[in-house]
Amino acid sequence: MPVEIELFGFLAPVLLLVFVASVVVFIALDLLLARVGVYRFAWHPGLFRVALFASLFCGAALIIQKA
Repeated sequence: MPVEIELFGFLAPVLLLVFVASVVVFIALDLLLARVGVYRFAWHPGLFRVALFASLFCGAALIIQKA
């Protein structure tokens, strides 16, 4: 796995791109879960959201690491 990638003339870490992609997926998933009403069943909705984002980001980073 490359550590850095050239993006518009500057070097950016690969994890920055994974982070941005995770944020986009998280926002879409968060809106969907809020619309369906899943957060009503969560003990602490803010903690659930943080755990969801951490799971998405770490999972994506692990998938990139294996490739």
